[in-house]
Amino acid sequence: MTAQPYASLASIYRYPVKGLTPEPLTDVALAPGQPLPADRRYAIENGPIGFDPAAPQYFPKTQFLMLMRNERLAALRSRYDDASHTLTIQRDGNEVARADLQSAEGRASIEAYFAANFADELRGPPKVLFAEGHSFSDVPRKVVSIINLASVADLEKTIGQPVHPLRFRGNLHVSGWAAWQEFELLERTLKIGDVRLKVVKRIVRCAATNVDPDTAARDLTIPKTLQQTYGHADCGVYAEVITGGRIAAGDRIEVEA
Repeated sequence: MTAQPYASLASIYRYPVKGLTPEPLTDVALAPGQPLPADRRYAIENGPIGFDPAAPQYFPKTQFLMLMRNERLAALRSRYDDASHTLTIQRDGNEVARADLQSAEGRASIEAYFAANFADELRGPPKVLFAEGHSFSDVPRKVVSIINLASVADLEKTIGQPVHPLRFRGNLHVSGWAAWQEFELLERTLKIGDVRLKVVKRIVRCAATNVDPDTAARDLTIPKTLQQTYGHADCGVYAEVITGGRIAAGDRIEVEA
């Protein structure tokens, strides 16, 4: 498969609270060795795990409320405001929670909502976790996740019904690559304006992708379909930012030689 000379950045998303609503961005500043600003900045602990905000460490996603096991999260619509640190949660168009996540009282309010509404799915008291500079990513490395829209479209043909790209909860959606071309880019460098990102890892998909991001229905078997059709359960890649700068939707993406 021959690489095209360039592609484009179709859209940008961040996920301020792990497991909750993606937020579209028109542009964003990336810093070397860091994820998108505020991406997975918070997580909701599902029972005590011993997380220490003074010395934050990676924990697997199974320790938190997340779509792989808690698909009802997709029925919530959340929004995070950076300036006020306020998280707003809606359900069926009605506001059900609003709080400042940087205050103890605010975190307690959000915790109370999940304790009351997700009781059957909790292993212990839910707790909003945060540590300065920490990202609750699915992997230990600080990365940006990239989804090739052509790969999603190819999977869509295989399944025979629409597959929303947001099922894959990526940060950068790319148009212009051939289907599955992202897997040829491991250890290659992507150029987006002044920004350079090194592709470091394929993304192995879990049952979270089976959940429709609009309806919260667990209506597909994407990892199984990937494995049966393509011989792997991967879709998308992780990349590390090696040169920072600002990127915007519509920017040209090139693969450096």
